[in-house]
Amino acid sequence: MSLVHMNIALAFTVALLGLLMYRSHLMSSLLCLEGMMLTLFIMGTIMILNTHFTLSSMLPIILLVFAACEAAVGLSLLVMVSNTYGVDYVQNLNLLQC
Repeated sequence: MSLVHMNIALAFTVALLGLLMYRSHLMSSLLCLEGMMLTLFIMGTIMILNTHFTLSSMLPIILLVFAACEAAVGLSLLVMVSNTYGVDYVQNLNLLQC
């Protein structure tokens, strides 16, 4: 395993640990999810470039599009929650209320 692959795996692990540990604010969770998606994009791009498999060259772009859609939905949810409750604490959200 090369140094680049180890760094990207470490970045994914740090983002995953950040998502698991710091779940109090919705913004920090969204940033960790975005970091995970970007490391997956970079890893997919490097794998395709290393294997010279041109048929799957669109997969990282599709992953990047889904990451952008996820970020847009997450930020709209963040704005809605902060306008409704005033803060972005995840503990204050009760999803069982109508």
